[in-house]
Parts: sequence; structure tokens; C-alpha cells
Amino acid sequence: MEHMDQDILKVLYSEQEIARRIKEMGAQMFEDLQDKEPLFVSVLRGAFIFMADIVRACQVRCDVEFIAVSSYGNSTSSSGVVQITHDIQQDISGRHLVVIEDILDSGNTLYFLKQYFMTKGAASVSICTLLDKPSRRTKLITPDYTGFVVPDEFVVGYGLDYGQKYRNLPYIGVLKPEVYTK
Repeated sequence: MEHMDQDILKVLYSEQEIARRIKEMGAQMFEDLQDKEPLFVSVLRGAFIFMADIVRACQVRCDVEFIAVSSYGNSTSSSGVVQITHDIQQDISGRHLVVIEDILDSGNTLYFLKQYFMTKGAASVSICTLLDKPSRRTKLITPDYTGFVVPDEFVVGYGLDYGQKYRNLPYIGVLKPEVYTK
């Protein structure tokens, strides 16, 4: 059985670096959100690990929800068409939402979700992303909370995948090009 580490070109952020940054983000979010009882909305599947850690790091009274969207399929780049495959299950009228995402890349998904939630009556929609890749942005959207800014490389681990694999790596690494160009 092959070990996943052999497919990684280099580690960008270690497990310890990620934990330290999430603790800092949680403290900042607490200051901003402590009187708002926000609804944290995780974008499945990539953000599920980050969501668990960030809600624990931000010790506010809150609720959590999950939404699943598709714009990538099994491709390495977004199709630009965002489809909701699993919607949130509660009324968000007047609520302060914090959308939790693993990576802000083209911006298509988060731009779509921000508009979608505002039309459903959210009082506000903040964007919290573990990784920001501004070099790939095609939509005008900026995160309110960012873990790390990453170069235009194919990153996996800590929830991020390639073909539904590598999500369970405890660090964020760059995938070797020969893995996804086969």
C-alpha cells in the first residue's frame, strides 16, 4: 500500500502552523462576532476539518450548518457554474452568517454563496477561508478572515482534496504535478 506523503512535492504549512493560525483567527473572529450569535456555514466537503477547528477556536454562541456545492467535479479547475447539491436546513432571515471555506480560488463559489445567502435574508455574510489564492481570482470577492495566502500550486491536505483523496493529511502540501496530469 502506497503512503500519501510520497505524492507530496513539499509541505506548505505544518499541522502546528495551521493550529497556531486557526487560534489567531478564532480570537479575531471572537472580537468581531461575540454579540452576533453567528451561523457558521461550512462548504462541504473541503471545509469540514477547518470548520471543526475554527468554531472551537472562536468561542462565541453560534450555530452550524452545511452546504454542498459543485463547480469542480473531478477537474483541477472550476467550471464556473455553481450548483447547490445540499442546501442549508434553516431559515437565515436576519442572521449573521460566516461562510467557512477551505480555499478561495477563482471566487466563483463564494461569490455565488454570498449573493445567495443575502437574497435569502441574511443580515450579513462574512467569508472565512483557510487558504486564499488571489492569483486565480476571476470574481470580485475578498475574504474577511484568511488563514494563509498560497501560491498558484495544487494544494491538498487538511480537508483539501484531489479526486476525493488526500483530505486526511494533517498538513497542507503541494501535490506533485505527475499525480494530477496522468
